Amino acid sequence: MKCKFVISAVCLTAITAFAAKHTDFSGTWQLNSDKSKNIGMMGQMEMTQTIEQTNTALDVTTHTKFQGRDDDSKTHFDLAGKPVTNEAPMQGPSETVSKWEDAKLVTTWTSQSAVAGGRKIVRSETLSLSGDGKTMTLESVRGANAPVVMVFDRK
Repeated sequence: MKCKFVISAVCLTAITAFAAKHTDFSGTWQLNSDKSKNIGMMGQMEMTQTIEQTNTALDVTTHTKFQGRDDDSKTHFDLAGKPVTNEAPMQGPSETVSKWEDAKLVTTWTSQSAVAGGRKIVRSETLSLSGDGKTMTLESVRGANAPVVMVFDRK
């Protein structure tokens, strides 16, 4: 009886440890405009993202250079699914909720319309990593619009 209990406990611990292991996006990433899709004027931008990740959070520091102007921004994601307020470019404050879908991190951004009395705007972002760990892809979609696909190379 003790043996069955010990085996069960070991199996449960192994399953829990395996389930808790997620893709690690940590590192410094450079936007590759040539591989990206539907990015419009962002194709002329230099963008570097530095990602720090723990078991409970993912923090992104983004540096952009566009038309001679340098900008920095920070974004924080709770990896346990708790809502976090982040600034969305050209939209102001947004509530972000992140969840794991297999090896991908899916974040829903919800913000108020810029038009007074307008409805909420919802955007979904899916972050994934190539098998070799050298390419990170961020796919962003809002409503029925074509997705914006930003491809980053590991620096």
